[in-house]
Amino acid sequence: MGEPWTSASAIEAVWRVEAPRLIGGLIRFVRDVDRAEDLAQDALLVALERWPSTGIPNNPGAWLMTTAKNRAVDQSRRQVMIERKHDALKDQAEALAPAFEPADPFQDDVLRLILIACHPLLSREARVALTLRLVAGLSTLEIARAFLSTEATVAQRIVRAKRTIAEAKVPFEVPSGPELEARIGSTLEVLYLVFNEGYAASAGEDWIRPELCEEAMRLGRILVGLLPDQAEVHGLLALMELHAARIPARTHSNGDIVLLLDQDRARWDRLLMERGLAALSRAEALAQPLGPYTLQAAIAACHVRARTPEATDWPRIVALYDGLVELTGSPIVELNRAMAVAMAHGPAEALPLVEALTALEVLDGYAPLHAARGDLLYRLDRREEARRALERAAALTQNAKERSALLAKVAACVDPTGPRH
Repeated sequence: MGEPWTSASAIEAVWRVEAPRLIGGLIRFVRDVDRAEDLAQDALLVALERWPSTGIPNNPGAWLMTTAKNRAVDQSRRQVMIERKHDALKDQAEALAPAFEPADPFQDDVLRLILIACHPLLSREARVALTLRLVAGLSTLEIARAFLSTEATVAQRIVRAKRTIAEAKVPFEVPSGPELEARIGSTLEVLYLVFNEGYAASAGEDWIRPELCEEAMRLGRILVGLLPDQAEVHGLLALMELHAARIPARTHSNGDIVLLLDQDRARWDRLLMERGLAALSRAEALAQPLGPYTLQAAIAACHVRARTPEATDWPRIVALYDGLVELTGSPIVELNRAMAVAMAHGPAEALPLVEALTALEVLDGYAPLHAARGDLLYRLDRREEARRALERAAALTQNAKERSALLAKVAACVDPTGPRH
């Protein structure tokens, strides 16, 4: 056992890391999504009761799995005794024995969980919402922000997705051939959103959740090994690694945000930069035309290849965003393109592009839109308008570090002698 540690936050940190593997493994054994989640939660409750006095085990994942499986066996025993089916109890107990590794190429329960949840019976939104809930442990509110949707809508999607899987008696096995190919798009989208939540957390006290970034990259590398000829699999891995390379410089020692142009580039992770650029080269060699993840990776590469902020090839970034906007039609991509235009051609040219996006209802509650507008107005010395936009952004964000950074910009708008940002 480890040293006794009463911190609830420490137990929560362990749960964040272990929950996806725990749920994935339990689904494989009990063949039911809701029951697997219930068993995992039961194991967490036992941990919360015992670990404050005993300390966190050296292998908390195995401890949680054993506790959950024991609970499953107890439930089965009671059910079987009621029905007086002792043979069924024996079979169930053997099925729940600790043989953790499945005999197929997908020896990772988390990846298996994603692929199974991305079943064609489910809508695209339901697939991603369900897997973000199960794999990333995101709340319905966090998923709603990722979808630019409402919490109630996301909750309904998750409930319906579980019901559909149960009613259709979907086999909890990894598909193969064309059926597997059909699920890759949703799987990549899930990994992308999990990574994004780790890279810039939508809520909470921390700006970065490194464990989510690491998990998304780990699963991405598994996918690359399984699907070496899929350009977008390489493209997504490149995108994640190139962004992750900048994580060491994205915050101060106290966790406060450091913006891209202010980062100490000597702190960027050289190994991840090299790996990301190599993955991008493979994606570009395999894909014509480039897909959305490869295009985003090419944009990230422009940043990591620039030794200084001034050396950044902003016109190329704008051109890459042009292709990405054409491919996705995403208003968020249009917003990112507008900010690249501001860097390449000045804030006056970019502001009308951002103003046009404010008319879209779907982005009305999107904090980065109002923050971007505030930044552009500030750079144009329209400080009162900038202040109002930045205050709106600060009111909308649920992340404490992001709110603090935005309020600092609001203060700079109020103080005419304050520093520009």
